Amino acid sequence: MNFSHPDDLRGATFTDVSLRGARFTRANFSGVVMRAVEVGGTDIDAPWLLDGRNTLLVNGVDVTPFVDAELDRRFPGRAERRAQDPDGLRAAWAKAETAWAAAVERVAALPPGTQDVSVDGEWSFAQTVRHLVMATDTWLGKAVLGREKPYHPLGMPNAEYETDGYDLSVFVSGVPPYADVLAARADRTAMVRDFLATATPEDLAVVRANPWGPEHPETTLSCLHTILEEEWEHLRYATRDLDTITRGSTS
Repeated sequence: MNFSHPDDLRGATFTDVSLRGARFTRANFSGVVMRAVEVGGTDIDAPWLLDGRNTLLVNGVDVTPFVDAELDRRFPGRAERRAQDPDGLRAAWAKAETAWAAAVERVAALPPGTQDVSVDGEWSFAQTVRHLVMATDTWLGKAVLGREKPYHPLGMPNAEYETDGYDLSVFVSGVPPYADVLAARADRTAMVRDFLATATPEDLAVVRANPWGPEHPETTLSCLHTILEEEWEHLRYATRDLDTITRGSTS
């Protein structure tokens, strides 16, 4: 049985049912209450859990601080993603670049074509890199720099971009050469680096329009924080899937 948009199960009650092996993608579980449940082997990926506004209680304990601390341990440099001043942001970006360079090197050492392997229907490594190109274009090129045509054609839009009716014609379809993807990514990482090189505290305080909701004001600083969040979250996804690939299981 499949449920998808616009199916709405809000307020539903499940009693003595088995959800063993079920998969939920882009589902809203906020406020869900589970009692006397079996959760062995459950795998939860909630990227917005750690935005400071949410909690996840397991047996009455909020586990979000523990998750955040463990991710900081696993990904050196991640803890600096919320830097507040230009020097801190420059250091944070340098560490994000270093971490991603290591991931690219890891892929280069794996069998040819690994960059295009999808795990469980998720984006491949190359697609993830392409999405980061788009994220940079959205939050720096569009929101901060105000470019009229900010998007690189090799950017990868997310599902929400497509369903919200945005123009997808600016993006190429199919599987572009990986070397071209890496070149686009290098160009966009340099764009962030160059902007930060001369950024001042006054620059960080400038109010910008949220590129997804212009009625919601942002600042240059919050836009840069979003870029850094995207970098570390997608590195986590990419690393997770590379681990699965090297174990020889992609489903």
